[in-house]
Amino acid sequence: MAVYNYDVVVLGSGPAGEGAAMSAAKSGRKVAVVDSRKLVGGNCTHLGTIPSKALRHSVRQILQFNTNPMFRQIGEPRWFSFPDVLKSAENVIAKQVASRTGYYARNRIDMFFGTASFADANTIEVLANNGVVERLVAKQIVIATGSRPYRPADVDFSHPRIYDSDTILTLSHTPRRMIIYGAGVIGCEYASIFSGLGVLVDLIDNRDQLLSFLDDEISDALSYHLRNNNVLIRHNEEYERIEGLDHGVVLHLKSGKKIKADALLWCNGRTGNTDKLALENVGIEANSRGQIAVDQQYRTDVPNIYAAGDVIGWPSLASAAYDQGRSAAGSIVEDGSWHFVDDVPTGIYTIPEISSIGKNEQELTKERIPYEVGKAFFKSMARAQISNEPVGMLKILFHRETLQILGVHCFGYQASEIVHIGQAIMNQKGEANTIKYFINTTFNYPTMAEAYRVAAFDGLNRLF
Repeated sequence: MAVYNYDVVVLGSGPAGEGAAMSAAKSGRKVAVVDSRKLVGGNCTHLGTIPSKALRHSVRQILQFNTNPMFRQIGEPRWFSFPDVLKSAENVIAKQVASRTGYYARNRIDMFFGTASFADANTIEVLANNGVVERLVAKQIVIATGSRPYRPADVDFSHPRIYDSDTILTLSHTPRRMIIYGAGVIGCEYASIFSGLGVLVDLIDNRDQLLSFLDDEISDALSYHLRNNNVLIRHNEEYERIEGLDHGVVLHLKSGKKIKADALLWCNGRTGNTDKLALENVGIEANSRGQIAVDQQYRTDVPNIYAAGDVIGWPSLASAAYDQGRSAAGSIVEDGSWHFVDDVPTGIYTIPEISSIGKNEQELTKERIPYEVGKAFFKSMARAQISNEPVGMLKILFHRETLQILGVHCFGYQASEIVHIGQAIMNQKGEANTIKYFINTTFNYPTMAEAYRVAAFDGLNRLF
């Protein structure tokens, strides 16, 4: 058995693993990364964020072609199959893998591909696909193994018509009707994707509102646009059993309803990838969803073992995972780069997309904070009109007395880009963090960014 010695061993090459490995390597540490795949990138690149967002982009382009009268000079509306649009995602994945492989090589980070498990607190055993076992001894270890879809035992995921958010990428046809069970972020995103391909979607939500962590107005807007695109949303429903048929699937709900479709996509929760790590050998215990508890420096109960990304739970976003990995490495090298990642914008890539940061109206009302609202509707914005993207709005919540910005919520074209302007200003000090900033700043015209100026004037005009 070959034995290798390192300063830091990182388990997983997704965003959290990459962030930790790169930061540690740039600080002069000898670093190795272990991944169960033969390619870097983790679930984010191969099964999650990258393919789903690439799919969404392709579907959005199809919708633009089919709904813009100008394109009728080129041809009549066309509908594409799911395998057709999946090809664009595959191209992006290949480019991402190539880029990230180059990052590891340039930073002299050693890669090991196989199943990792703890022999003790300083030793990782890697079982390669060819059966060879190698041992990696390290001063510090970072667990960044990510997550996978939660699979309840009473659902037969081996059935060819039942998918989860990983296996949906193997779908080889376009269903006429699809059930999506679970109306969280992933469920809503795939509801947008499939409905954009002309699929009739039943979106099953076990709550009374879509994405209840959003501002109510944004959640309502999402519900409207999904329904407008032939998504049937069923709230307050839970499954009793799922029956797989030769040519379809039947969802039996506890309410007595039966829904038949060509396929079912399960999007109800995720589980941390910790079951194969032999955590019992180091005294770390994962919770019922496979997640590991850490402190604000991303240390586990074992002082030299850290964890970051989806495997620690909230917020389970690729953007946050990368920063968590960097911060874990900062804690290890003690170079002052550590920070606890809590300034995290929400980005939801539905059609139209959603993004927000800070407090929403429900939270501010509950906390009895006197606030006012400023809005800019995209239908009146020149850039949105030029882009033929009239759906959406920017909403700024600010304190009535101090004018401090308390929250930014955006729905529509480029929402996930627009929100970062508000995020930057919210992190400033003094008057720089007030709604007056947007009035005293000149924005390029026409841009989507000038929605901040419009919303600021709208909000200030409400004061008395």
